[in-house]
Amino acid sequence: MLEGIPILSLVILVPLIGAFVTLGLGRYGKQARVVALAFSALAFVLSLLMTYEFVTDPTSEATGYHNGYQFYEEYAWSDSLGVSYIVGIDGISLPLFVLTTLLCMLAILFSWDTEKRQKEYFGLMLILEVGVLGVFVSLDYFMFYVFWEVVLIPMYFMIGIWGGPKKDYAAIKFFIYTHVASLALLVAIMAMYFEAGLQTFSMEAIAAESVGFAKGVQVAIFAAMFFGFGVKLPMVPFHTWLPDAHVEAPTAGSVLLAGLLLKMGGYGIIRVAIPSLPEGASELSILMAVIGVVSIVYGAMLCLAQKDLKKMVAYSSISHMGFVLLGFATLSQVGIVAGVFMMFAHGLVTAVLFMMCGVMQHKCGTRLIPMLGGLSKRMPIAATLMTAGFLASLGLPGLVSFAAEFMVFYATFVKWSLWVLVPVVAVVVTAAYYLWALQRSMFGPMTDRIDTSHLKDMDWFEYVPVAALMALIAVFGVFPGLIFSRIDSAVEIVMRLFGGG
Repeated sequence: MLEGIPILSLVILVPLIGAFVTLGLGRYGKQARVVALAFSALAFVLSLLMTYEFVTDPTSEATGYHNGYQFYEEYAWSDSLGVSYIVGIDGISLPLFVLTTLLCMLAILFSWDTEKRQKEYFGLMLILEVGVLGVFVSLDYFMFYVFWEVVLIPMYFMIGIWGGPKKDYAAIKFFIYTHVASLALLVAIMAMYFEAGLQTFSMEAIAAESVGFAKGVQVAIFAAMFFGFGVKLPMVPFHTWLPDAHVEAPTAGSVLLAGLLLKMGGYGIIRVAIPSLPEGASELSILMAVIGVVSIVYGAMLCLAQKDLKKMVAYSSISHMGFVLLGFATLSQVGIVAGVFMMFAHGLVTAVLFMMCGVMQHKCGTRLIPMLGGLSKRMPIAATLMTAGFLASLGLPGLVSFAAEFMVFYATFVKWSLWVLVPVVAVVVTAAYYLWALQRSMFGPMTDRIDTSHLKDMDWFEYVPVAALMALIAVFGVFPGLIFSRIDSAVEIVMRLFGGG
């Protein structure tokens, strides 16, 4: 059906056109939300069509098949510099690609009541979608870095313009941390480019050459890349920008930041760093594992001390992305598949949690747990969806996070035996802070610390996206093989660099 159609470029182009149309609405600015939703929905539908055509076990007959990538496109841009527009998708990038179109569409819908500078707000969300989509399909380092940097701009302005009281501080801190990490990534890319000496920025061509680099060179470049991607992940101790950014960002900004931007860090590690520099990855795998375990435990412990629901969810993201890093650190097929699936699962779950934090802020005027209580009596829909989201995040069997965490535990036990006890204990802590927060805010006696006389339940544009995400969380929790089967074939190619894992 899609033979001969540049579907990947089309999916990227749709939100780009939508951004220009939205920003140029002029006196029709109040229609920005409708226009943005239409373009984001079209991108989502096209990504679903692409998913339908995606072949789980690709052969030469697959649509646009090229060395494990499907829907492959390549157009020369600058022959003298070796820069080309190269895009393709495999089982690692497919779930994150579709997740991007889904979350952007739902975030726009959730922001339906936004009144402040609508054109700019929704236009920036579409530009951010373009950047994230480009990162997940780029197979040229130059284009990859351009898309990587594009994402920084709209998120900076979303925090700085539509954020909370300390928005300026949070936006600048976000910019400085992520930009410094991007510079380290640029140095690593240029080092690979010059060391390979191929006069091309093609990821495939450089990877074929870089696996033969001397061990010391691989370790040095991998360390720079690991720092660049790890700050975006984020890993401890370079995580402090995240809670500030989340607390001050508007709800949609938090959804896209946690649901998509953090995934860029994990994706870079498994798409670029590990396959291109296998010896460097092997040498630093213990360091990756230690940082992953520390992130899991440290993030979970900090959650126990939080009074702000949104800040608690932000620290929980640090903990959950630690599972991704730990899975990758095992350098085993099970661990890497689990890490990729964990990114997808976390994207769905964290979107629910941040949307519900936004609901609390919009309806109650506060997210502080001590100020809330007994809200289930006035907001039964909100209480139900928040309970479901918390249960999904703590890894309840039958919901999407459980399969990913269980596989990370298995891979860790096979690789390092009793190391697995540390993240297992962290799961207990995770259950503790979620259940504590749920009991304090949703159940128990009705709060008298805020005015609840006019309190009403969720609006349609709030519960529709949250309910849709919860449905997907349940479906992929019961049938994780729908995602695993696509990830596994792509990870097999990576594992050949490690003798099959």
